[in-house]
Amino acid sequence: MKVFPSTQLRNVGLVAHQGAGKTSLAEAMVFNTGVTTRLGKVDDGNTVSDYHPEELKRKSSVNTSLLACIWRDHKINVLDVPGFSDFFGEISSTLRVADSLVMVLDAVAGVEVTTEIIWELADDKNTPIIGFINKMDRENADFFKAIDSMKQSLTRQIVPVQLPIGKEAAFDGMVDLISQKAYKYENGKVSETAIPDSLKADVEKYREMLIEAAAEGDDEITMKYLDGEQLTIDEIIIGLKEGVKSAKVVPVLCGSALKNIGADKLMDLLIDYAPNPLAYLDEAAATKPVASLIFKTMADPYVGKISMFKVYSGKMKGDTLLFNANKAVDEKVSQLSTMIGKTQEPLAEFNLGDIGVVSKLAQTITGETLTTKDSGIVLEGIDFLIPTLTVAISPRTKGDEDKLGNAINRLLEEDPTLRYEKSVATKQTLLTGMGEAHINIVIDRLQRKFGVDVDQIEVKIPYRETIRGTAQTVEGKHKKQSGGHGQYGHVKIDIAPDPENDFTFVEKIFGGSVPKQYIPAVEKGMRESLAEGILAGFPVSNLKITLVDGSYHDVDSSEMAFKIAANLAFKKACELAKPVLLEPVMDVEILVPDQYMGDIMGDMNTKRGRIMGMEKEGKRQLIHAQAPLSEMHRYAIDLKSITQGRGKFTMKFARYEEVPANIADKVIEKAKAEKDNE
Repeated sequence: MKVFPSTQLRNVGLVAHQGAGKTSLAEAMVFNTGVTTRLGKVDDGNTVSDYHPEELKRKSSVNTSLLACIWRDHKINVLDVPGFSDFFGEISSTLRVADSLVMVLDAVAGVEVTTEIIWELADDKNTPIIGFINKMDRENADFFKAIDSMKQSLTRQIVPVQLPIGKEAAFDGMVDLISQKAYKYENGKVSETAIPDSLKADVEKYREMLIEAAAEGDDEITMKYLDGEQLTIDEIIIGLKEGVKSAKVVPVLCGSALKNIGADKLMDLLIDYAPNPLAYLDEAAATKPVASLIFKTMADPYVGKISMFKVYSGKMKGDTLLFNANKAVDEKVSQLSTMIGKTQEPLAEFNLGDIGVVSKLAQTITGETLTTKDSGIVLEGIDFLIPTLTVAISPRTKGDEDKLGNAINRLLEEDPTLRYEKSVATKQTLLTGMGEAHINIVIDRLQRKFGVDVDQIEVKIPYRETIRGTAQTVEGKHKKQSGGHGQYGHVKIDIAPDPENDFTFVEKIFGGSVPKQYIPAVEKGMRESLAEGILAGFPVSNLKITLVDGSYHDVDSSEMAFKIAANLAFKKACELAKPVLLEPVMDVEILVPDQYMGDIMGDMNTKRGRIMGMEKEGKRQLIHAQAPLSEMHRYAIDLKSITQGRGKFTMKFARYEEVPANIADKVIEKAKAEKDNE
């Protein structure tokens, strides 16, 4: 493959709701360029784009694939992006580098949930969109109904640039409204044909709409149109091109990816209308030092790390020493390649705006900049969504436990939407991801890539215990005689709640009833006792202990004896001071469309939650609430179900609150049963 100038590059994100046929369209595009001799099909598990084991198993995209297609002496870098919401991290990285999107819609379903979500994200970044209504050969396929659903649900000016010829199984071509030419397909071959008489009225109607949209893209063309003059094809093209570039107009095509109808016309339109990288990059950037953004990382246990990059200034060359501007470290850049699915094709260099891959970067991960040491360039990173579904995992064997940390770190390099921590409070290993499918694939990768087997186990809630009452002069005495030196420690304490501090220790000893050298041992014994409360063995907090009296033995007293005595006094005092169970309460922010407000508030009530307020945020409502963590650790799944994937939320720790008695009894009973079974 040759090195292409910036003007002959198109960086396109291929996006859709799951099942709309996005990957099938990518396969048709690759097939038309002659890269493959067989049109790949997702159901057969034989595609260029979806080649990872988890994709073959699921028969759907999980990772973004780079497919470099050569068409009409242009290079189209197609980024085939997963359509399932659990993998929206891939959407975030693609939106950072794509100069336009192709939004694929199912001709039967029209606009679906993920269509709306990705469209909103594209609106936020002002990214141009081109529509492709796929599966026109399906039963109940309806191009005009799909167009109507776009106009009703989505922003921007939706403008058909094609009309379908035939319907459902009889669909076999389309009329190009710009050139006013008709095309029919037979066995994957296209030929020009006459416009059917039955379509001529619609062609005239929709072409007038197209011309009107084109006229709005350029001031001079607008004036000509308003003066009633006919626009030339070149003027229509200029106007539409400007409308697309400014993210105001969405040209919509139609086709059937499985039958390879329309993929060639889509590639033509991308070359003619989609912006090249220079639309968003200063041409002078070509003369500046190289700066590339790593936007995706793939970890392979055999090949090593593969990193996708986009060149934002200068020219990216292989076998050079560059500088990681985020970490301020040198980075050896080896062989550069372009990719067509899993096939790498070496290239010596990449021009401004191009996308490629580099293997085995030692320091650099997703979102970081590679440049020269003295350039001073640090590119804007990538805003990834915050993962919200947490599960606990447990290695099956000691060998798995030893390998887990390294394997997880490799996956964290690959996936910025994954979180990993070892909870100090519960001593569990926690994984946080975007949803159940995401977590399941991470666990599968641990086993397949790194040979680490783990089980999902129930997430433990970090409950605490405290007291609500007081107790005075509670005695703890440890006395033991076993021949030779015995053991003797004796303390008396007062205990009281301390809402402002986790633990406060005070000594008020008079007359040396407890010698000063043993007082630190008493405090240490108390602090150690905090680790396990008397109700259910949870840590104890928010109390004050005052050492008021005690006694000692000249020979038998020791630090250990006083630590044991302190522990005995602590337990007795807690029993007398009205012990209660505490649970973590979270501050929750939920962003949902207006129509789900009632359902969200009703669900929050069932979770013992409290609505603290709400405010308008764009087209959505932002709900502020508080709820116990025990009710919220599966909320990512609940929210997706309630809002059909349209809602999102974040939560952070607020405070601890007392658990209602009926729930506390169940928690305590369960904790004691688990301890008995240890």
